[in-house]
Amino acid sequence: MKRTRWARRLTLALLLGISVVHAADTERWTAAQANAWYAKQPWPVGSNYIPSNAINELEMWQAATFDPARVDQELGWAQGIGMTTMRVFLHNLLWDQDRDGFKKRIDTFLTIAAKHHIKPIFVLFDSCWDPDPALGPQHPPIPGVHNSGWVQAPGTKILDDPSQYPQLEAYVKDIVGSFAHDPRILAWDVWNEPDNDGGGNYAAQEPKDKFQRVGQLLPQVFAWARSQHPVQPLTSGVWHDGDWSKLQELNAIERTQLTQSDIITFHNYEFPEDFLRRVQQLRTYGRPLICTEYMARSVGSTVDGVLPVGKKLDVGMVNWGFVSGKTQTIFPWDSWQKPYTLQPPVIWFHDLFNPDGTPYRQRETEIFRALSAAPKGVVPASAAMLPVTEGAVR
Repeated sequence: MKRTRWARRLTLALLLGISVVHAADTERWTAAQANAWYAKQPWPVGSNYIPSNAINELEMWQAATFDPARVDQELGWAQGIGMTTMRVFLHNLLWDQDRDGFKKRIDTFLTIAAKHHIKPIFVLFDSCWDPDPALGPQHPPIPGVHNSGWVQAPGTKILDDPSQYPQLEAYVKDIVGSFAHDPRILAWDVWNEPDNDGGGNYAAQEPKDKFQRVGQLLPQVFAWARSQHPVQPLTSGVWHDGDWSKLQELNAIERTQLTQSDIITFHNYEFPEDFLRRVQQLRTYGRPLICTEYMARSVGSTVDGVLPVGKKLDVGMVNWGFVSGKTQTIFPWDSWQKPYTLQPPVIWFHDLFNPDGTPYRQRETEIFRALSAAPKGVVPASAAMLPVTEGAVR
């Protein structure tokens, strides 16, 4: 029976143009290994990061627009409020274009980040926003629209062409393999929101069988990355509604995320009580937790309300958006339907700093400093917190 299943998997992999990685090379960390790794880390706290002068991950990393001086300045602001990590998106097209130059720029970024005592989480693929990425100069932001230039990786053209999957495999193995033993990296997030339908106004450009193709690729991406024996954990964060503790009720992509991740990551943009409920659901897996996306002020997810809860529960916390800029994520998601062209929103949706380094709200930076300076699981009186315990919500 086992041989039959293996033969079927082999046939499927060959049809998709995917190489087969031996199971012995792709063993997931045990929960004990993951928890031992987490115990050695400072509390992971930071932001999803892109420089203020880049509209997307292509503009951030391409040789013509890569800006180490800007990165250095902005990561200095992050260090100043106690951040220890940044979640940073890569892209397969950058590797296709100039693999050696791309890796050199990654190394430059890591050198700058290490100078500021920040260990990034690198994201390899992403299913959100524009499904037709293209190298070269990127279009200017659409006035008043949230993340109007962000691009997916690998994008529809490659996702719809299995003959190009070996190139994706080579990208993953080369990037992860080149930095597999680099202590400057915290973790690898192999695919951001893989079962996201895109968002924005891109529905007509999305493949009809997107989730099926991503569902077939995601386990392979984990295997490709793991075959390089990284000392950093692998993960992919769940984000949909539903009870994450009931594995049998989740979709195939979510089951892969939760059963293949060394550490469990998740996204939550809700009120603190919902954040707490999500943590309780994921505790059942017995692995370290990092919330790799939160903070949408106008819908209830705030630094004041959620960050102290994460600290109290020893959950790593990475909010969306660090500095206001070309991504325009101070505008809410609904700006795709009603752009904020006349005036900015009364309350910023994401982001912590203005492009000149002044905080959007000073109190938030004070909370970050107070929480990052305290021991794991300890919330000092100077930081706001929701007065609940893990057992308070069912």
